[in-house]
Amino acid sequence: MSFKLGILDQSPIFPGETAVDALKQTVNLAQKAEEWGYTRFWVSEHHHMEQVAGSSPEVLISYLLSKTTTIRVGSGGVMLQHYSPYKVAENFHVLSTLAPGRVDLGIGKAPGGFPLSTKALQFGTVNDGKDFGERAALLRKIIENSIDDIHLLSGIQATPIPPEKPEIFLLGASSDSAQLAANLGMDFVFARFINSDDTKLYEASSAYRSKYPEGRFIVSVAVVAAPTQQKAEELASEHKLFKVHLQSGRTLTVQSREQAESFEKQAGEAYEIEEQNASIIAGTPGYVNGTLKEIQKVFQVDEFILHTPLRREAERIQSFQLLSPLLRGRDQHIEKIQRA
Repeated sequence: MSFKLGILDQSPIFPGETAVDALKQTVNLAQKAEEWGYTRFWVSEHHHMEQVAGSSPEVLISYLLSKTTTIRVGSGGVMLQHYSPYKVAENFHVLSTLAPGRVDLGIGKAPGGFPLSTKALQFGTVNDGKDFGERAALLRKIIENSIDDIHLLSGIQATPIPPEKPEIFLLGASSDSAQLAANLGMDFVFARFINSDDTKLYEASSAYRSKYPEGRFIVSVAVVAAPTQQKAEELASEHKLFKVHLQSGRTLTVQSREQAESFEKQAGEAYEIEEQNASIIAGTPGYVNGTLKEIQKVFQVDEFILHTPLRREAERIQSFQLLSPLLRGRDQHIEKIQRA
């Protein structure tokens, strides 16, 4: 059974470079992803972070659509707790009118940043971030133009109405998020690069499939491919995750000690930082694809979104090129001929 591949790009700012460089590299990677046969190219939303430039996916998506011709481009994702569902629908209807059939709307529950940026994003509003389910449901109804007659917003439309609606995906890392996606009739993306506990992945897959079997269950994985197994493992070993344990019982996983310490300062409470090895599928293209096939089989996965958290641009580009769906298709064709 074959599977589609997409890319999640956070527009990382590499050492010694600037945000200008990072966004240029995102454009270049999107164009390469299209050339290499990837199905989707998604950009993230992170706020007040010095190591990533992707803070406004809607703006970046519009530019990427203009620089590509066939690949689907989308958000991974819009952090809906901060925004009006109506405005999000308008933004993505404009994008879908500019590029019909090529726009993905991924929405996430996380804040996309630390306490100070969350406060800034929600400044002047009454919002505690606890109504995500209601916002997601309203967003879906606005895009599908199916708001109930008795709703306070009955009759509202997010114009312009595009020839093809954006595809909606709910992003999460738990069975609760999977259950919500199923209840809302949305495709679901499990962020395994954040939560690598395969027990949780199994619970999410089971919850989703039992409630909404016709939906797409997608998994976003951290991968590093290199010409040799040893080189891939060396590259992957350089990436660490840092889990912040706050006195209040909250936890947060970030990608650098500096981010962990920044979060603590903004949270204003006692904390502990736990350094962990990141769970990355690292190896030759054959090894990575073989591992993805096993994950697909065990967890009934329809597609994968690849996240490659390397701090070296050349090796990062090479990893995506080595995993090119076009190369994978060619290799599979050769294997079939050899077995015949």
